Parts: sequence; structure tokens; C-alpha cells
Amino acid sequence: MYYIVESSKTFEQAATDLEAAVKRNEFGVLHIHDLGNTLRSKGIAFAEQCKVFEVCNPKQAGKVLATDMRLNMALPCRISVYTEQGKTRIGMIKPVPMLAALSQDATLVQVAQEAKTRKMMDEAR
Repeated sequence: MYYIVESSKTFEQAATDLEAAVKRNEFGVLHIHDLGNTLRSKGIAFAEQCKVFEVCNPKQAGKVLATDMRLNMALPCRISVYTEQGKTRIGMIKPVPMLAALSQDATLVQVAQEAKTRKMMDEAR
């Protein structure tokens, strides 16, 4: 259900490289949530780093919504760069099983397979 790769890069470098890979693959970065800093700013002791990138390809999103409007709740795609026990990781929930769990429409499998999210992660690692 998850696709997670380990990176030899620093957290910040992996985040920068992911953002560049997203743009190279015709997706846009809609927002970056810095969960680590947000938690620490709320007084929560959180030692790890975690940025969640909301990424979107408008053509793919349009196909998903035209097939099943309820899937607006699963968009945009999210890719995280985070640290865990001193290692930098890049991860996401795999699009095909996620969409298959949310809708029975078989055309969504093809749309999910066309998403380049895995490629972006591999480029950034």
C-alpha cells in the first residue's frame, strides 16, 4: 500500500530535489506542509523532520474527478519527505490501490498508472 524509498541525501536536499522532480514531470506543487515545524510550534516534542508535498497534474486530476467526483477527497496526491531514526525517506500511498479502494471504476486504474509519482520519488532519492 505504501511506496517508500530511502535517500542518502539530507532531508532538505531530498525535499528540494523532490520539488524539482515534480515540476520536471509536469506536476505542480500546490502546497508544502512542514509537519515537523508545525508540531514543534504547538509545543509538541517531535524530533523528526516531515514535509508533505501536495502535488497535482491537472489533466490527471480532471480524469479522476470526471470518473468519480467523490475522489476529490483523495486529491491532490501527497508525497512526503521525512526522517526516521536518522534516515531520510520519501514516501507515498500507492495511487492504484488507493483509488481501487475508493472506487470500483476500472478506468481509474489506468489513470493511476499514468501518474508519475513513483518516477518523481525515484528521481529525488
